[in-house]
Amino acid sequence: MELTIEKLVYGGDGLARLEQADGKRKTVFVPLVLPGERVDAEIVEERPGFARAKLERVIAPSAQRATPPCPYFGECGGCHYQHTTYGEQLKLKREILRETVARIAKIELPEIEVHASPPLNYRNRTRMKFAIVAGAETKFVVGYHKLGSRQLLPVRECPISSPLINRALAALWDLALAHDLPKGLAEIQLFANATDDTLQVDFLAQPNPDRASLASFAGTLSRKLPQVSGIALLPHIHMEDDLAAPELEGAVGAKADTLFGRDYLDYEAAEFSYRVSAGSFFQTNRHLAAKLIELACRNASGKLAIDLYAGVGLFTVPLARSFDRVVAVEAAPSSYADLKSNAPRNAKTVESTTEAFLEHTRQKPDFVVVDPPRAGLGKRAASGVKTLAPESLAYVSCDPSTLARDLAGLSAAGYRVSEAHLVDLFPQTFHIETVLRMER
Repeated sequence: MELTIEKLVYGGDGLARLEQADGKRKTVFVPLVLPGERVDAEIVEERPGFARAKLERVIAPSAQRATPPCPYFGECGGCHYQHTTYGEQLKLKREILRETVARIAKIELPEIEVHASPPLNYRNRTRMKFAIVAGAETKFVVGYHKLGSRQLLPVRECPISSPLINRALAALWDLALAHDLPKGLAEIQLFANATDDTLQVDFLAQPNPDRASLASFAGTLSRKLPQVSGIALLPHIHMEDDLAAPELEGAVGAKADTLFGRDYLDYEAAEFSYRVSAGSFFQTNRHLAAKLIELACRNASGKLAIDLYAGVGLFTVPLARSFDRVVAVEAAPSSYADLKSNAPRNAKTVESTTEAFLEHTRQKPDFVVVDPPRAGLGKRAASGVKTLAPESLAYVSCDPSTLARDLAGLSAAGYRVSEAHLVDLFPQTFHIETVLRMER
């Protein structure tokens, strides 16, 4: 079946139209393509309103098509855009962001300023899966999910992860030659500090793991890789995306069990230092955390700022320098413990969901930062933010669709977007990080 790709959509797929017998045109989504390309594709899923297809062959390639830097691209489900240049990726993301906001919120964003990242070796946190494969040359394999599948793809290198994380991956493959996989170990999360010379490791285990064998494996890994400062054990939880959303503890509410060393990492971003514990959320691009801080907090000052979904305090700490008081709200126990440790003396920390906090607070801030998860604010939190009625706010988003939905409500409450920034925290993938500054 021959298709012409009209555009790329959020999620990484190309959109094409298929003429049907009744004269109507059905939307077809195809991965690994570029706008304007003619491709041969095979339908793999039919729905009433659309279909999904598998790319078979590129008949007429785009001039922007490039050779992927990773040998696993196209088979691995982690990256979506390695088949084009990094400059083209940024153009595509800016177009997707602008179109999504215009379509859903009916708002035209001002000029979107794009903040690029080094396109490779940028990740400070990577999550890998383990499996035992019959007939393999090693006792276990390490990898990611295959594209569009829950099947494991063995991976020996990850070009978007930091050099230290790749050294850790090589060490795991060395151990796989001689060591059995500890019972219950499902995944491993590797978190490197800002200078990429120290590593925090999280073992993510199924229920009732063999702690003794896990502790022994932790000791072996730490001797193999002296940059490891600590190894902690956390319950395994299912996540849809291997790379995009590294927060763990916030979803399960469990305390880490330390197997080796310490259960936290000291992370430097801009001129600020943060304690980040096993399972706590922290931004995953090792080059752009400082830029996020700058864009969300610059030129903001006054008596009171409120930081919602504060995490470990990425924005709380710098805001405390320019406001008399800061109130920081976080629900996840591990992130909250780090937030409390990181917060300056003039910052009050509140362990609560954003919705519950907003329903009870009577404070009137000068400035608000919101950095919600992929689901966005939602009706309750958005209503609470409007009740706070700050003169200005910063919305940090990791999903343009939920951002656009929330933006429609904030716009109706009298807020306008004064600055729009696309901060490319996730090169080679479809993920889009946005910082909007808004004023009343």
